[in-house]
Amino acid sequence: MPVSVEETDNDSVVIHVSGRFDYSIHSQFLSAYESFPKGEECFIVDLKDAEYMDSSAMGMLLQLREHSDKAAGGVTIRNSSEAIKDVLRIANFHRLFTIV
Repeated sequence: MPVSVEETDNDSVVIHVSGRFDYSIHSQFLSAYESFPKGEECFIVDLKDAEYMDSSAMGMLLQLREHSDKAAGGVTIRNSSEAIKDVLRIANFHRLFTIV
């Protein structure tokens, strides 16, 4: 499964994405966070196993940001490849998300 969810002990939700992060997984990505109340969770998107990301994935990340608890840190993107980090930097996502 390209998207899986893990709740952590420190009140965060980790969404793991593997393979292609594109529109083909939109419904799975949406389901991964919609079960949590809007504005009450911080999310971590783990891209360790993601091979590719397109503009629709960036739109999904923006939707997740709107759903997250922005006051407590919102969304962190971690473990992305250098190529994906470059795409995020070019799009100025480092201003909207914590990228580690």
